[in-house]
Amino acid sequence: MNIGNFPQMFFQRMISTPTCVNALIFIAFFLFLSQPVQSSGTEKGKGKATQEEELALTTINLREFTIQATAPRQEILRMPAIRGTKIFSGKKNEVIRPTTMDADLSTNNARQIFAKVPGVSVWENDGSGIQLGIATRGLNPNRSWEFNVRKNNYDISSEVFGYPEAYYTPPMEAVSRIELVRGAASLQFGPQFGGLLNFIIKEPATDRPFAFETQQTVGSYGLFNSYNSIGGTSGNFSYFAYYHRRSANGWRTNSRYQIDAGYIALNYAFSPRLRVSLQYSAMDYASQQPGGLTDAQFAVDARQSHRERNWFSTPWNVAALILNYDVSERSLLNVTLFGLLAERNSVGFVRPIHIADTFNVNLRSFHHRQVDRDLYFNYGAEARFLQRYQLFNNESALSVGMRLYRGETDRLQLGIGTTKGDMDFAITTLQPNGKEFGRDLFFVTDNIALFAANIFRITPRLSITPGFRYEIINNSAEGTINSSPTGDIGRRQHNRGLLLLGLGAEYKTSETTNLYANFSQAFRPVTFAELTPAATTDIIDPDMRDQKGFNIDAGFRGTLANAITFDVGMFYLHYGDRVGTINQNGVNFRTNVGTSVSKGLESFIMVEPLKFLNNGTRFGNIILFASNALIDATYTEWNNPALDLSGNRVENAPEYIHRFGLTYHTSRFSITTQLNSIGEVFTDATNTIAPNAAGTIGRIDGFRLIDISASYRFGANYNIRIGVNNLTNEVYSTRRAGGYPGPGLLPGQGRTAYISVGARF
Repeated sequence: MNIGNFPQMFFQRMISTPTCVNALIFIAFFLFLSQPVQSSGTEKGKGKATQEEELALTTINLREFTIQATAPRQEILRMPAIRGTKIFSGKKNEVIRPTTMDADLSTNNARQIFAKVPGVSVWENDGSGIQLGIATRGLNPNRSWEFNVRKNNYDISSEVFGYPEAYYTPPMEAVSRIELVRGAASLQFGPQFGGLLNFIIKEPATDRPFAFETQQTVGSYGLFNSYNSIGGTSGNFSYFAYYHRRSANGWRTNSRYQIDAGYIALNYAFSPRLRVSLQYSAMDYASQQPGGLTDAQFAVDARQSHRERNWFSTPWNVAALILNYDVSERSLLNVTLFGLLAERNSVGFVRPIHIADTFNVNLRSFHHRQVDRDLYFNYGAEARFLQRYQLFNNESALSVGMRLYRGETDRLQLGIGTTKGDMDFAITTLQPNGKEFGRDLFFVTDNIALFAANIFRITPRLSITPGFRYEIINNSAEGTINSSPTGDIGRRQHNRGLLLLGLGAEYKTSETTNLYANFSQAFRPVTFAELTPAATTDIIDPDMRDQKGFNIDAGFRGTLANAITFDVGMFYLHYGDRVGTINQNGVNFRTNVGTSVSKGLESFIMVEPLKFLNNGTRFGNIILFASNALIDATYTEWNNPALDLSGNRVENAPEYIHRFGLTYHTSRFSITTQLNSIGEVFTDATNTIAPNAAGTIGRIDGFRLIDISASYRFGANYNIRIGVNNLTNEVYSTRRAGGYPGPGLLPGQGRTAYISVGARF
């Protein structure tokens, strides 16, 4: 796909539109004095502060919300009780501000960016940072597919229900904040167990018609990263755009890559009450895949590679039209039209990693490579309305919404490609049935969702927020799974309606602290892969059910003496009707196989000890933080009579995730050291310890990593950043893969360093 042709292709097929979140706070005096502020005031004009600046000034509690002054460089915040048309009261959430951190933003280093979010498990496919793979609470981090992944509040994943993998991640230099809401997000945003992961892009400068920002980075193994943005405001019109390029040879052999990404937002205020934004994002990249390793190869040299002809590429295009209308001071309307046109393309020698990719004497060439391609076309609309009203002499609010969505996926696999070594997706040999691909499938998902939440302000301190979401989902699949006469699967269809309920509560124990608790149901629809058999002999259970469950969490959070920030809580995640394959009368039978439960403790504590001293921060400030999670994720039920796995640990779920950090900063200089300590994981439900010959199953040992980053601002507009990742050059791994990007054991990155110079005008 040629990205340059996307606008024409996209708008020939659909028009896209909007959602708007916005509005907050500019009363710094009241922030400092911790005076209660009615939330209706926050929804009026923005003044000249951007949302990023507003969030940097505030810690938000309930009354509509109370706000307290905090350090300008605060890197992690909490959502207000109400933001735009959305309600967050009683929900465990984090707001991360990447550009305020000492972190390697050039490669989207997830363990540094999410360091202050307890329990974030990170998968590292490679060192490029192109694909973000994170999860919490014992869920699978595979391309963040247990989250509802959004950018500026609209979808960016491949297909939300049938193939929810996020191949696209915005460059962190362009991100104003990351909103992460745990499982309680299942009611307002989507049914996912993991919750919401929402990247909010920077906004235009409001005080001048043109502003420019640039950040140029070089680093180990040929890393070059260039981020450049422009933006500004003139009258009622504003704009923001960025262009990003990143390339490197990679820490491992055969792992070079190049990514190009861009974004433009055009905004117009027709009146103080009506604002519209048209947005478009594009990305394209070429990434060489070094493949996995056997455990023996990993022990000898984790940098080695035995695949040099494997490549991957995902052209990605997303557009949206966003409308925000303030119906009145107490009523807000948001509408978003959005669409995605994208591809997933891979070519390579995909045999198990212990089988060498060698020159074939008979063919007088290398073996033909396999070509797999997915083509995605998704579009939808989401409307939200919020009404504030008085109840019990307190202001309450009702948020209602509706979502329409259609996703179309062409899945083309098992194509016979070239014998060359470059990135070439050409088909050289047709299948026996005359088609280019051995597997040729077409999937469609149609979805309607209705949702609502109401925050009832029972007293000035206590609020209760019930909510619901009703989903109607229609999945269909048709095509061929192989080139034989029996390969046609006909047309398979799965229609259902599901009701999700939830209840949250929050109690303000003081002006700066509160207790919160939440219960929310969730479900994971049957995916495309689960709907279609891998072979003609496999059987799909016609009564297979969606995976259903719920999240419960409760905790205590806030600030003390303006020097201690904390959020300590417990969680319980019930994941029922998990889908798997069992042997039934000698045949692979895919059905619901069991239930798992994850429970544990999530704790974040940040202390600024010098703030306890009078004028203690005259010579700088010291920040200590501990982000800890204890996770007990086990199977409680297993429906395979041949093998009972009840009591086994859930695969890819470490028992602990600990991150500790120390920061020293002045008004211009900052340095941070971070320790990451991650527990061991099993990679299959049988909890196999010894690895197999192909390196695709077996326990992965825990590991500890140290990262160090520093930054210095000079003049009024310039900065320099340096850092070393994996300071002690530890050899470690975060995952195994049965296919792409392996197969085999995938090494994490060794020691790398970077230096970056930036400017703003």
